[in-house]
Amino acid sequence: MSGILGKKIGMTSLFDESGEAIPCTIIEAGPCYVTQVKTADRDGYDAVQLGFDEVKETRINKPLRGHLARAGVKALRLIREFRDFNGAELKPGAEVRVDVFQQGDVVDVTGRSKGRGFQGVVKRHHFGGVGMTTHGQSDRVRAPGSISASSYPSRVFKGTRMGGRMGHSRVTVKNLKVVKVISESNLLIVKGSVPGAINSYVEVVKQR
Repeated sequence: MSGILGKKIGMTSLFDESGEAIPCTIIEAGPCYVTQVKTADRDGYDAVQLGFDEVKETRINKPLRGHLARAGVKALRLIREFRDFNGAELKPGAEVRVDVFQQGDVVDVTGRSKGRGFQGVVKRHHFGGVGMTTHGQSDRVRAPGSISASSYPSRVFKGTRMGGRMGHSRVTVKNLKVVKVISESNLLIVKGSVPGAINSYVEVVKQR
């Protein structure tokens, strides 16, 4: 298994050999830099820590600045770990590019979904609305209705679907096929959509 960090650029469509349009997402994948290599003997598990997106040193705190300096890399905004990484020969400071993927690979893409703010039950949980809009009822169409009973249990159970903050959660879309790899531009094109807004960060992991 291999992985890489990237940034969602947007969506487009490509045509296959039969002329069918394929909806695709363009990801700026890397270049990433190895900031630490963890081993089972020293750290309790095997993992490769990658950094992505160069920034000014003043944009990161001192502990992270020192951590990256020990690895011999520049200031990086995003740091993530990948377990079972096919790169035992990698050392701190090594560069990981998009060419770790090939056309036809199947990948899982993880990102943070778009935040929707506070939403009611109709939009958040697809409730159908309550009752009629006649007989004087004018403002209860999108209300949740009864959320519990009075005499028993005299409380609202945990997990009851109600209005609340929607989106901005970690989402993984699995089994996306790599349609094209453009190494010179660090671009990875995958079939289908991936979570997050444009310019949001994503993690791309190759399936075994």
